[in-house]
Amino acid sequence: MSAEMKNKRKFQGVVVSHRMDKTAVVEVQEIKVHPKYGKRYKRSHKYKVHDEKNECKLGDKVNFEECRPISKEKRWRIVK
Repeated sequence: MSAEMKNKRKFQGVVVSHRMDKTAVVEVQEIKVHPKYGKRYKRSHKYKVHDEKNECKLGDKVNFEECRPISKEKRWRIVK
């Protein structure tokens, strides 16, 4: 296994859109803690993920990882 494969970022999120061909928009939420006050708050980020067979449905939980650039905004692929 090369060093490049070890360092791939992996996330888990929920599909919020699947209208594009071979693309799903996945939202990842994380809970952060404020450094000074200790209050917890939610942060979310949306990623465009490559879905080769259009298998994702709205509300599905998916795991995805970093890959080579597929298009202008797609740099992620779904992992089984």
